[in-house]
This record gives sequence, structure tokens and C-alpha cells, in this order.
Amino acid sequence: MSNQILQAEANIECDKCKVKLTLGSVKLDYLGSSFPVELYKCSQCGLVYVPEALATGKMKQVEEALEDK
Repeated sequence: MSNQILQAEANIECDKCKVKLTLGSVKLDYLGSSFPVELYKCSQCGLVYVPEALATGKMKQVEEALEDK
């Protein structure tokens, strides 16, 4: 991911709580498998921000691999 994208993500604010999202450990679950990842999340409500590049890239690849099993 480029520095410009990382900088933009570092300034994302939770729409509900109006606080800046911070990087933290998040557990993603899909079809019985869990994956620990570092993503931006709200420290108050726990909202997690998934960047489009991650959702349409690596996450889509993992999803397709799990569905093929």
C-alpha cells in the first residue's frame, strides 16, 4: 500500500463516535476460519475500516480459496 493511502487512512474518523480510527488487531472470521490482521478501528464502538484495496484484493483471494475447498 502506498504511503499516500496509509496517510489518508490514518485520518479516517468514526462516523458514529467522531473519533479518529487507530490501528489495532482485528480478528476476521469467514467460513469457520479466523485471521488476525492489523486494521484501523474505532476505540469506542469497535467499528473496523476495511480499505477497498484489501477487500477487493487479498480478502477476495482468501475468500475464493476457502470457497474452493
